[in-house]
Amino acid sequence: MKFGVIVFPGSNCDHDAFYAASQNLGQQAEYIWHDSATLGDVDAVILPGGFSYGDYLRCGAIAKFSPVMNAVRGFAREGGLVLGVCNGFQILVEAGLLPGALIRNRGLKFICRELRLRVGTSRSPFTSAAVKGQALRMPIAHGEGRYFADERTLDELEAEDRVAFRYIDNANGSLRDIAGILSRERNVMGMMPHPERATEPLMGSSDGLVVFRSMLEAAVRA
Repeated sequence: MKFGVIVFPGSNCDHDAFYAASQNLGQQAEYIWHDSATLGDVDAVILPGGFSYGDYLRCGAIAKFSPVMNAVRGFAREGGLVLGVCNGFQILVEAGLLPGALIRNRGLKFICRELRLRVGTSRSPFTSAAVKGQALRMPIAHGEGRYFADERTLDELEAEDRVAFRYIDNANGSLRDIAGILSRERNVMGMMPHPERATEPLMGSSDGLVVFRSMLEAAVRA
């Protein structure tokens, strides 16, 4: 399997994602610069965390106009796996690939800590290696990670089993404890916790590997 890691000006978790895919998972990985018009022959795309374009306008609001995002949209339309983590989640929301918004944390402070979350569904190519309800430990590091959406959208996400992860420790005030969501087609996922920072015991937790293993298994099945 080959992962493509998108690099925007201001990305700071691109190397973490690359390492998780290539070293922890043992698969191919390559960096894709933000001004690339194509993705090449990748099987999955990761939009990593960081501060794309310095978050000067709004988190992810400038990155959605990068040339590479046209390729990401086309890749997603064709059923390709797209994972957005932290700032990557914000970019997916701004680009219209996922519903809702990520707003300032409750308390208006940046939060960087490990916390517990629960698998909301195992019925996705990002969570199939987990069990619904399984508790995991992963870190968060964001100032604008509070998931927000109108009641109709929240109801749809729950009715369609598209809440991928929920916080047990809801530090940022996300509505309905939402930590990660899926697209209607279930091939795009955004999550605020960092699975790539929880991929080996040295990091304090290897629970994040469940996301990457799920993607690998989905690619093998495909």
